[in-house]
Amino acid sequence: MPKAKITREMVVDAAFDVARAAGIENVNARTVSEKLGCSTQPVMYHYATIEELKKAVYAKADGFHSEYLMNLENPQDGVVLGIGLNYIRFAIREPQLFRLLFQSGFANENSILEMIDSEELRPVLSAMQQAMEMDMEQTKRVFLTVSLFAHGYASIIANNSLEFDEGTAALHLERAYCGAVLEALATEEKGETK
Repeated sequence: MPKAKITREMVVDAAFDVARAAGIENVNARTVSEKLGCSTQPVMYHYATIEELKKAVYAKADGFHSEYLMNLENPQDGVVLGIGLNYIRFAIREPQLFRLLFQSGFANENSILEMIDSEELRPVLSAMQQAMEMDMEQTKRVFLTVSLFAHGYASIIANNSLEFDEGTAALHLERAYCGAVLEALATEEKGETK
Protein backbone atom coordinates (compact mmCIF):
# COMPACT_ATOMS: atom_id res chain seq x y z
CA MET A 1 0.00 0.00 0.00
CA PRO A 2 1.59 3.33 -1.06
CA LYS A 3 2.04 6.06 1.55
CA ALA A 4 -0.18 9.13 1.37
CA LYS A 5 1.47 12.15 -0.20
CA ILE A 6 2.11 14.95 2.28
CA THR A 7 0.83 18.21 0.81
CA ARG A 8 1.79 21.77 1.64
CA GLU A 9 -1.65 22.28 3.21
CA MET A 10 -1.19 19.20 5.40
CA VAL A 11 2.11 20.61 6.66
CA VAL A 12 0.49 23.96 7.55
CA ASP A 13 -2.45 22.23 9.24
CA ALA A 14 -0.10 20.10 11.34
CA ALA A 15 2.06 23.11 12.24
CA PHE A 16 -1.11 25.04 13.16
CA ASP A 17 -2.13 22.20 15.49
CA VAL A 18 1.33 22.25 17.13
CA ALA A 19 1.19 26.04 17.55
CA ARG A 20 -2.35 25.85 18.92
CA ALA A 21 -1.44 23.24 21.52
CA ALA A 22 2.13 24.17 22.46
CA GLY A 23 2.92 27.60 21.03
CA ILE A 24 4.60 28.84 17.85
CA GLU A 25 8.01 28.42 19.49
CA ASN A 26 7.46 24.64 19.35
CA VAL A 27 6.84 24.56 15.61
CA ASN A 28 9.84 22.87 14.00
CA ALA A 29 10.45 20.16 11.41
CA ARG A 30 10.51 17.43 14.07
CA THR A 31 7.25 18.38 15.86
CA VAL A 32 5.39 18.90 12.60
CA SER A 33 6.66 15.64 11.07
CA GLU A 34 5.66 13.79 14.27
CA LYS A 35 2.18 15.26 13.98
CA LEU A 36 2.02 14.10 10.35
CA GLY A 37 3.54 10.68 11.09
CA CYS A 38 6.31 11.12 8.54
CA SER A 39 9.97 12.06 8.31
CA THR A 40 11.08 15.69 8.34
CA GLN A 41 11.77 15.54 4.58
CA PRO A 42 8.20 16.41 3.43
CA VAL A 43 8.08 19.34 5.86
CA MET A 44 11.35 20.77 4.56
CA TYR A 45 10.37 20.00 0.96
CA HIS A 46 7.34 22.28 1.21
CA TYR A 47 8.94 24.93 3.43
CA ALA A 48 12.60 25.76 2.91
CA THR A 49 12.77 27.39 6.35
CA ILE A 50 10.83 27.03 9.56
CA GLU A 51 10.37 30.82 9.56
CA GLU A 52 8.46 30.51 6.27
CA LEU A 53 6.30 27.77 7.81
CA LYS A 54 5.63 29.89 10.89
CA LYS A 55 4.47 32.76 8.68
CA ALA A 56 2.04 30.38 6.95
CA VAL A 57 0.79 29.25 10.37
CA TYR A 58 0.33 32.90 11.35
CA ALA A 59 -1.79 33.50 8.22
CA LYS A 60 -3.93 30.44 8.99
CA ALA A 61 -4.36 31.55 12.61
CA ASP A 62 -5.34 35.04 11.42
CA GLY A 63 -8.13 33.63 9.26
CA PHE A 64 -9.23 31.32 12.07
CA HIS A 65 -9.38 34.32 14.43
CA SER A 66 -11.45 36.42 12.02
CA GLU A 67 -13.99 33.60 11.66
CA TYR A 68 -14.06 33.15 15.43
CA LEU A 69 -14.84 36.85 15.97
CA MET A 70 -17.77 36.76 13.58
CA ASN A 71 -19.37 33.63 15.11
CA LEU A 72 -21.41 35.44 17.76
CA GLU A 73 -22.32 33.18 20.69
CA ASN A 74 -25.14 35.42 21.93
CA PRO A 75 -26.55 37.46 19.01
CA GLN A 76 -28.73 39.39 21.48
CA ASP A 77 -25.51 41.06 22.73
CA GLY A 78 -25.32 42.94 19.44
CA VAL A 79 -22.56 42.89 16.85
CA VAL A 80 -20.05 45.23 18.50
CA LEU A 81 -20.33 43.79 22.00
CA GLY A 82 -20.43 40.25 20.59
CA ILE A 83 -17.23 40.77 18.59
CA GLY A 84 -15.52 42.34 21.60
CA LEU A 85 -16.52 39.47 23.87
CA ASN A 86 -15.41 36.94 21.26
CA TYR A 87 -12.03 38.65 21.15
CA ILE A 88 -11.65 38.13 24.90
CA ARG A 89 -13.05 34.59 24.71
CA PHE A 90 -10.50 33.78 22.01
CA ALA A 91 -7.65 34.82 24.30
CA ILE A 92 -9.02 32.53 27.01
CA ARG A 93 -9.88 29.53 24.84
CA GLU A 94 -6.96 29.79 22.41
CA PRO A 95 -4.13 31.36 24.43
CA GLN A 96 -1.34 30.03 22.22
CA LEU A 97 -2.99 31.36 19.05
CA PHE A 98 -3.72 34.67 20.78
CA ARG A 99 -0.03 35.04 21.66
CA LEU A 100 0.96 34.08 18.12
CA LEU A 101 -1.34 36.67 16.56
CA PHE A 102 -0.81 39.56 18.92
CA GLN A 103 2.41 39.07 20.86
CA SER A 104 4.85 37.28 18.58
CA GLY A 105 5.98 39.90 16.07
CA PHE A 106 4.60 38.00 13.07
CA ALA A 107 2.01 40.65 12.13
CA ASN A 108 2.34 42.03 8.63
CA GLU A 109 1.16 45.50 9.62
CA ASN A 110 3.49 48.08 11.10
CA SER A 111 0.88 50.17 12.89
CA ILE A 112 -2.62 50.04 14.30
CA LEU A 113 -3.86 52.19 11.43
CA GLU A 114 -2.46 49.66 8.93
CA MET A 115 -4.18 46.89 10.85
CA ILE A 116 -7.53 48.67 10.59
CA ASP A 117 -7.18 48.81 6.81
CA SER A 118 -6.16 45.14 6.46
CA GLU A 119 -8.15 42.75 4.32
CA GLU A 120 -8.73 40.43 7.29
CA LEU A 121 -10.66 43.10 9.21
CA ARG A 122 -12.95 44.10 6.37
CA PRO A 123 -15.77 41.67 7.34
CA VAL A 124 -15.57 42.74 11.00
CA LEU A 125 -15.68 46.45 10.14
CA SER A 126 -18.51 45.94 7.63
CA ALA A 127 -20.62 44.10 10.21
CA MET A 128 -19.96 46.82 12.78
CA GLN A 129 -20.72 49.59 10.28
CA GLN A 130 -24.03 48.03 9.36
CA ALA A 131 -25.01 47.49 13.01
CA MET A 132 -24.04 51.02 14.10
CA GLU A 133 -25.35 52.77 10.98
CA MET A 134 -22.23 54.97 10.79
CA ASP A 135 -19.90 55.77 7.94
CA MET A 136 -16.70 53.74 7.65
CA GLU A 137 -14.45 56.41 9.18
CA GLN A 138 -16.66 56.63 12.25
CA THR A 139 -16.80 52.85 12.43
CA LYS A 140 -13.00 52.67 12.36
CA ARG A 141 -12.80 55.19 15.20
CA VAL A 142 -15.21 53.17 17.32
CA PHE A 143 -13.47 49.92 16.37
CA LEU A 144 -10.10 51.31 17.40
CA THR A 145 -11.31 52.27 20.88
CA VAL A 146 -13.26 49.05 21.49
CA SER A 147 -10.53 46.80 20.06
CA LEU A 148 -7.80 48.42 22.14
CA PHE A 149 -9.94 48.01 25.24
CA ALA A 150 -10.79 44.38 24.40
CA HIS A 151 -7.14 43.63 23.58
CA GLY A 152 -5.99 44.99 26.92
CA TYR A 153 -8.62 42.97 28.74
CA ALA A 154 -7.76 39.81 26.77
CA SER A 155 -4.01 40.25 27.24
CA ILE A 156 -4.30 40.66 30.98
CA ILE A 157 -6.43 37.54 31.27
CA ALA A 158 -4.42 35.41 28.80
CA ASN A 159 -1.03 36.27 30.29
CA ASN A 160 -1.93 36.25 33.96
CA SER A 161 -4.47 33.44 34.21
CA LEU A 162 -6.99 35.79 35.73
CA GLU A 163 -10.56 34.71 36.21
CA PHE A 164 -12.93 35.80 33.45
CA ASP A 165 -16.29 37.21 34.46
CA GLU A 166 -18.22 37.64 31.23
CA GLY A 167 -20.85 39.94 32.78
CA THR A 168 -18.21 42.35 34.06
CA ALA A 169 -16.34 42.24 30.76
CA ALA A 170 -19.56 42.92 28.86
CA LEU A 171 -20.33 45.91 31.09
CA HIS A 172 -16.84 47.37 30.56
CA LEU A 173 -16.98 46.78 26.80
CA GLU A 174 -20.41 48.43 26.64
CA ARG A 175 -19.03 51.50 28.42
CA ALA A 176 -16.03 51.68 26.08
CA TYR A 177 -18.33 51.28 23.08
CA CYS A 178 -20.77 53.98 24.23
CA GLY A 179 -17.92 56.38 24.89
CA ALA A 180 -16.39 55.66 21.49
CA VAL A 181 -19.70 56.24 19.70
CA LEU A 182 -20.23 59.54 21.51
CA GLU A 183 -16.69 60.63 20.64
CA ALA A 184 -17.10 59.65 16.97
CA LEU A 185 -20.37 61.59 16.70
CA ALA A 186 -18.95 64.63 18.51
CA THR A 187 -15.88 64.63 16.29
CA GLU A 188 -18.08 64.52 13.19
CA GLU A 189 -20.11 67.50 14.45
CA LYS A 190 -16.89 69.48 14.95
CA GLY A 191 -15.67 68.48 11.49
CA GLU A 192 -12.51 66.86 12.88
CA THR A 193 -10.83 63.75 11.48
CA LYS A 194 -8.75 61.01 13.07
